[in-house]
Amino acid sequence: MAPERPDLCARARQLRDDRDARLLRRQRRTVLRRDGMRCEVEDGGGSRWLLNFCGNDYLGLSQHFAVSGALQDAAATDGVGSGGSHLVCGHHARHAALEREIADWLQVPAALVLGSGFAANLAVLQALLGDDDVCVQDRLNHASLIDAARLAGCRLRRYPHADAPGALRQLRTLPDTAAILATDGVFSMDGDVAPLRELAVVARVQQALLYVDDAHGIGVRGPDGRGSVAEARLDVEAVPLQLVTLGKALGGYGAALAGDADLIAHLAETARPYVYTTALPPAQAAASLAAVRLARHEHWRRERLTALVQRFRTRALGQGLDLMASDTPIQPLRCGDNATALALSAALDAAGFWVTAIRPPTVPEGQARLRITLSAAHADADVDALVDALARARDAVPAQDPAAAVQA
Repeated sequence: MAPERPDLCARARQLRDDRDARLLRRQRRTVLRRDGMRCEVEDGGGSRWLLNFCGNDYLGLSQHFAVSGALQDAAATDGVGSGGSHLVCGHHARHAALEREIADWLQVPAALVLGSGFAANLAVLQALLGDDDVCVQDRLNHASLIDAARLAGCRLRRYPHADAPGALRQLRTLPDTAAILATDGVFSMDGDVAPLRELAVVARVQQALLYVDDAHGIGVRGPDGRGSVAEARLDVEAVPLQLVTLGKALGGYGAALAGDADLIAHLAETARPYVYTTALPPAQAAASLAAVRLARHEHWRRERLTALVQRFRTRALGQGLDLMASDTPIQPLRCGDNATALALSAALDAAGFWVTAIRPPTVPEGQARLRITLSAAHADADVDALVDALARARDAVPAQDPAAAVQA
């Protein structure tokens, strides 16, 4: 007798309908061309240009001639693929050069290049923790860290956002197991910075390994752009592992783990997301190497970015806009309900600005927002025009009835 299993296609259709009813459907938008911070996007049967205020190209390196030139030159000599996994035949001299540069930049013994930040987080937790071990995490950590713990099979405990005493309480509940205390450096949806020095004390007292996903801090914060860990004046003994993304401030694609030499060697030998996948294209490694060198030495990019963040906050708060507390390029504007966030995003779109509405499950229920991000490639006039457009949109969009928002 044939089993009567649920129809997964029907389930998917129903889930999509449910998301529609709750204003949670998310759709891709096709970019045709980019010119600095301007993007030509498909629009119906045609196209139009928008000024991008929702990307992660914080230093404006993704289109830098030295970065794109390095990729083109390497592709011309090495081809477009690595040809294998790192432990077979795919580990190239360009990967090794990038790893040495990152380790030198961050002043740590070693680094390991992987295909993405998601893969890197999974690599760390799968390779280091067993079923009886524990990973204690900030409640607002990136989804890749939360999912990595679940996929690794370890026990997952979460503490209130940025609450070091809360982390301590969670670690104390499981005193006899190996433990990783994991946190974002800069939180991707709130834009605030983790209390790393306090967390380092907790980790030391509890003999846990402190792991920092600094995807949004690297290149932007700390001396020479070395990130949140360096900004907190913590060394590799305090933070034995940290994640470096190559796809945000560095403008490319991929990620790296940096830290203790023994840990890095163990990950290179055993981490499944590293061992059982094709290595990053050598040409992409060459582009990232060029980007790291620019990020290390062109301090004016961080100075420019800091000035733009201050300019935006001063003008936005002067207009009475409800910004969350952040001194990073991530500047969230509270909206509350999904309908208001979508309406504000649509109004900005009509005015020529690309600012995405962020809704659950990316953020908690009732905390929808516009996630505005700034880049060193923005002009002062771009920021001023955005603030004016935000104020007009705020005044034009009617306030959502809270009861209606709950029903939606």
